[in-house]
Amino acid sequence: MTLPESTPPAPARGGAVDSVEFRKPHEMIVMVPRSARVTLTARRIYTVLLQVAQTRMASMTAMPLADFLFEAPLIAILRTTGSDGTDRTAAKRYLSEMRSLEVDWESTAPGDGVKWRGFSMLSEVALEVRRGETWVSWSFPPSIMSALRDPARWARIDLDTLAKLSTYASVALYEICARYRDNPGGVTSRKPLGWWTDALSNMPGGDRREWRKFKSERIKDAVEEINRETDLEIELIEHRQARVVTEVQFAVRKRSKVVSRMDAKQPVDANLVLRGETLGIREIKLDALVKEFGEAMVRDKLDALERRAGNNTLRSIDNAYSYLRSLLRHDGSPTAVEGTAAIAPTKEPDRPTVPEPLALVKDDGAGDRIRAVKRELEMLLPTQRQVWVDRALQELAAKGMLTAVVSRRASQGDVLHGMLGSVVVQAYALATYGPGWNTPDEPVAII
Repeated sequence: MTLPESTPPAPARGGAVDSVEFRKPHEMIVMVPRSARVTLTARRIYTVLLQVAQTRMASMTAMPLADFLFEAPLIAILRTTGSDGTDRTAAKRYLSEMRSLEVDWESTAPGDGVKWRGFSMLSEVALEVRRGETWVSWSFPPSIMSALRDPARWARIDLDTLAKLSTYASVALYEICARYRDNPGGVTSRKPLGWWTDALSNMPGGDRREWRKFKSERIKDAVEEINRETDLEIELIEHRQARVVTEVQFAVRKRSKVVSRMDAKQPVDANLVLRGETLGIREIKLDALVKEFGEAMVRDKLDALERRAGNNTLRSIDNAYSYLRSLLRHDGSPTAVEGTAAIAPTKEPDRPTVPEPLALVKDDGAGDRIRAVKRELEMLLPTQRQVWVDRALQELAAKGMLTAVVSRRASQGDVLHGMLGSVVVQAYALATYGPGWNTPDEPVAII
């Protein structure tokens, strides 16, 4: 049976979002442990690492090198899994073990079999303390990196939904069924019993008990929990030869998303904490703002703060946290908060040769214009783009905002994300299109 592509539109930046979404490649849906047991907490943490990496690569102009290290605060990763942070000691152990843990990745499609065999979950992982907070740095095998960055087919996995599921079997079964959320046939692939016990078990070699015991102790509770806590309604379908069950599949139906229980912990996006850190705002302070104003509003005002930090016609921001808090409390624009007069920009570097625009369009959204300029920057040769990166780094250094995190990302080629990306875009667009480049009435070149 041919499955439809699952290509939902990305949520608008700055608007309300229902969940932290992960586009999980189909070839990574089924993870079968080979060298050691994988706990529920470890699988949740690993899923967040994959999601953070995918989000970061989406903002990069090229595939990062094999030794590229992603990074995020440990507490932010745990909170994205739904933890309150009390699992930090166990999480450190799990992360350290992931480098040696080997798994097989299997496709859920009929006849596809094992996609990758004996892969380590992580190629490298490191833990370090920065200003009293534990940070995690990690890398993946190249095949996983390629699949994450540009998945041809994927399933939408909601991380807040995973946080509600209490067993390994529930999480594994939900991810399999999520792939078939939009399948017109309404059923998963039909697989032998051994395939399902391997896919839903966290132990090497799977669970080899007879099917009726595995169904009673693992599958029954998983089905009930998925039907209760998620936007899917699933049902076990058994296929028999004579009176013996030989193959199994699940019926999958979408339903209205359930309303979370009032006492349920809501996960936050680890990337949000990372963006705050880039601006010099510590996780503990950002967390307080999220609790007071809500994650969607904080994300929206972080967008405004990044754009403001990248505007070299305005006075530099002395305290990014205070500025963000003022934006949130007044629910206003940067100009409304400070009323800062523009100052003359410094001399621009010579403009490098850029590709000829394919079209000129008018739009009414600043976000569309910024994305258009980013696409144009992506088309530049690396040496041409580096001119504007160097200029942005100089501006941030002059403002006292060139942090170690920003410098490290610049050296790794992650130059169009966060505050650094805002400064690069602003510098290039101002020199290329003039002061009115972000004005609604002006056309924007889109490459």
